Amino acid sequence: MSPRKVLPAGFYARSPEVVARELLGKTLVRVLGGERLEGVVVETEAYHGGGDPASRAYHGRKEYNAAMWEEPGRLFVYNVHKYWMLNVVAHLPGGVGGVLFRAIEPTAGVEAMMRRRPVRDVRELTSGPGKLSIALGVTRELNGYPVTDSGAPVHILDAPPAAGCRTSHRIGVTRDLPEEIRFYADGNRFVSR
Repeated sequence: MSPRKVLPAGFYARSPEVVARELLGKTLVRVLGGERLEGVVVETEAYHGGGDPASRAYHGRKEYNAAMWEEPGRLFVYNVHKYWMLNVVAHLPGGVGGVLFRAIEPTAGVEAMMRRRPVRDVRELTSGPGKLSIALGVTRELNGYPVTDSGAPVHILDAPPAAGCRTSHRIGVTRDLPEEIRFYADGNRFVSR
């Protein structure tokens, strides 16, 4: 069996909705302290630029959100209510946008994740963006790293698409777009509730 390939930069140089949908089923890898933590992406949300009232880019380019204007395929990490949110920059050339990782199904390094986020039920380990970030040791220091390099502390491996993609409006936003741009694997027990 040949090793799975890291998704190339071109994968992310598309509209955030397309990238968010197609990330379902891919493998998110976090290398931390010599340990390899992995999970299948089961839930994402797309975010745009100035026309998206729920986006970090809504009020224009600032120091904290500058990554959303940068080249696609880099991490964008920001803080909400004491939790770091893990995103990948995704947009068409000259655009602005990103995809929030809302949930993964842990597949490797589960014990290491549990040390960072002790829970009784493994389904609670990474079933939400704050939970995921704690379990994977996500901090602001990851901001700007390319996910297209297999040597990076976070990278994403190609895999077959997830079966049964569902959509909804984004979770926890006060103002949303009319389109449903939250994507999740139907029936997966690690999708946030």
